Amino acid sequence: MSRPNDSMIYPKVEDLLARVDSKFSLVTLAAYRARQINSYFNQLGEGLGHSIPPQVSSVARKPLSIAFEEIAADKIVKIDRLPYEDMELEAAEIFGEIPDDAVEVAEVAEVVEVAEVVSAVEADVTEEAADGSEIESDEQ
Repeated sequence: MSRPNDSMIYPKVEDLLARVDSKFSLVTLAAYRARQINSYFNQLGEGLGHSIPPQVSSVARKPLSIAFEEIAADKIVKIDRLPYEDMELEAAEIFGEIPDDAVEVAEVAEVVEVAEVVSAVEADVTEEAADGSEIESDEQ
């Protein structure tokens, strides 16, 4: 027989929802922070120190529970991103305008790289065929 309120005890979901604008935002924020906490615990013995440690002292052992406690303590807050157009304008102010030709050149360079890899693989296959070794084929 289940007891009433047999869900998350601390922090209460209602308290957490008061700190964000929707359930989706809460889940996204907590999951993102839980991944960061998990990364911190995984790199502890390596001496790297790139991850941010938990911001609250907790008896919880699971990263998601620690993330919820951080949100409840207002240590982790949701920051709204700017719309894409505003980000483009801000980047243009900082770095200058990116010409459309640069984007096209980058796309052409990617196509050339793929073509080089394909031709290298084809060359390897023809070398193996010239050596007399058998090449497996999917055709029957």
